[in-house]
Amino acid sequence: MIERPAAGERAVIVQLDFGQPDIEDQLEEVRLLAESAGGVVAAEVFGRRQSPDPKTYAGKGKVDEIGAMVAAGEADLVIFNHDLSPAQQRNLERLLKCRVIDRTSLILDIFALRASSAEGKLQVELAQLEHLSTRLVRGWTHLERQRGGIGMRGPGEKQLETDRRLLGNRVKLLKERLAKLTRQRGVQRKARMRGDVLSVSLVGYTNAGKSTLFNALTHAGVYAADQLFATLDTTSRKLWIEGAGNIVISDTVGFIRDLPHSLVDAFHATLEAATDADVLLHVVDSASHARDEQIAEVNKVLAEIDAEQVRQVVVWNKIDLTEASPGVERDEYGNIARVRVSARSGEGLDLLRESLAEYARAKAEARQKALVEAAREAQNDYIN
Repeated sequence: MIERPAAGERAVIVQLDFGQPDIEDQLEEVRLLAESAGGVVAAEVFGRRQSPDPKTYAGKGKVDEIGAMVAAGEADLVIFNHDLSPAQQRNLERLLKCRVIDRTSLILDIFALRASSAEGKLQVELAQLEHLSTRLVRGWTHLERQRGGIGMRGPGEKQLETDRRLLGNRVKLLKERLAKLTRQRGVQRKARMRGDVLSVSLVGYTNAGKSTLFNALTHAGVYAADQLFATLDTTSRKLWIEGAGNIVISDTVGFIRDLPHSLVDAFHATLEAATDADVLLHVVDSASHARDEQIAEVNKVLAEIDAEQVRQVVVWNKIDLTEASPGVERDEYGNIARVRVSARSGEGLDLLRESLAEYARAKAEARQKALVEAAREAQNDYIN
């Protein structure tokens, strides 16, 4: 497992500009990530490059600047808001004489901190081990060569093979346990899908207000906070809506730009709540000027988990922070496309409930029509 930063650990964050248009948003995001992991941002280092340096990612001059910031801020940790290769990470730690982690390691650390259910902990551990496997092996290869020298290479290689095998065995065990949980979830989902109940999943960029909206609709008391990845485990509740009866609504883990593939793979079972839903409520922080990029990132992950075909309604949340008024927008076919709400103040929630009721009635009518058609076909077969 990745060694977690101690609470209050002082960190220098590094953000390099390779020509991205949203560099300020990325910087703000890594600040929030560091704070969500329990760190204290001691200093920030910026820089512009045409491409990453193969050895240190940032280049010699920038590494010297980072080292000065580490010393001045008495920092224990350097966080790169980029993905580092194992060699780059080793080189940086040797030059800076402190721990260096990249964006993926930071996100994995936050997931480890937030995971509460047995399934969530298994998923995080699997993602961590798969991320660490190449780094640990290569890192230890480097250390063995440095320490061993002539006559010492053999034992080093044997130790590496042992470590590689132990990692592989643990990953295999975790995958087997998760596969069993996935099968159990599948049985439960099929039972729900056989009924008339509308299945709704909340998806969206992390900190968009999904859990606050979930609590406002269901009064479930799910943990909600102004921090990244406050929710990891999928929570489902029945919600009674006037004119439609009961529906099932699920709160899911938030997405983020450049979400590590190992996490998407590990959390596939959890994210299947979105794949199997009748309707996705895509919650958007309408007050964020990066909302268009965030919407695109969420849709990218939905495509990765084969949920891009599920009907989607955009919930334009946090209108209490803007001058927008509650309302419902429809597309050219008359389908509900966007609902403007504030989960915190309650504005527009009645419109969202009415929208869900409309979808629930449509599902019930479609199911009734299918039953009538099936009965007609059965009768025709009997007559013939």
